[in-house]
Amino acid sequence: MNIARVLFLSTASLMPCLAAAQASPAVSEAGPWQFSATVYAYLPTISAKVQFPVSGSSAELAIDANTIIENLNMTFMGAFDAHNGRWGVFTDVVYMDIGDKASSTRDFTIGDIGLPASSTASIRLDMESLIWTLAGEYRVAAGPAFTMDLLGGMRYLDIKQIVDWEITGDLGGIPAAGRSGNAEASGNNWDAVVGVKGAFHLGQDGKWSVPVYLDVGTGDSDLTWQGAVGLTYAFQWGELGAMWRYLDYQFKGGNLEDLTTNGPMIGATFRW
Repeated sequence: MNIARVLFLSTASLMPCLAAAQASPAVSEAGPWQFSATVYAYLPTISAKVQFPVSGSSAELAIDANTIIENLNMTFMGAFDAHNGRWGVFTDVVYMDIGDKASSTRDFTIGDIGLPASSTASIRLDMESLIWTLAGEYRVAAGPAFTMDLLGGMRYLDIKQIVDWEITGDLGGIPAAGRSGNAEASGNNWDAVVGVKGAFHLGQDGKWSVPVYLDVGTGDSDLTWQGAVGLTYAFQWGELGAMWRYLDYQFKGGNLEDLTTNGPMIGATFRW
């Protein structure tokens, strides 16, 4: 099976993980508020497994989105981080609208039945998703070697996938109602998340750092977790850096089975 990568580039957006994972100046007492924002370029692979109901039949169409989707229609990602002493807060919003069409494909099943060898299908798949994270932070370590925050909050997911398909050739054991059609699968989840974020500073001047971020949660989802690690270089105005970010959802039931985004990013964090 050929797995198509979903590539999207946005150099005028804000990266939630870079902004959240960077280390703020080491402070322990309340003082002036300190803020950060990050612009970035992100190139992930997106995988989403979903079951679409087939009209006029009890069967369902099963498809893995990363076998179809190649094109980004629109994206917006924004993040903001604020700290005062040991306490802080950050929020980020990730919006993606992606889709594509695959011709002469056999990479799906209807009612757990694969396409016969003498048939192929044309599929158009669109996916729209909104992921919003909001968390409070408490700094448990602040020093020249590393900083580390505990975090707790929530993550919201709203996702909708629409598919159109048409099968040509022998149907085999697929019900006639499944030869062509369109369907929609959607869902929204609220999950509580907890985690850690921070940075390990390298060298005596501390200009090089290894930012880290990890959260895990549950609620409407069976499990959701997110992790990121990278390397940054500090300037007076902020940092330049590169990271690898992974976000995973495992759903409890319904049409949606799982969702992951996984890939590298580069960006600049601005502080004031």
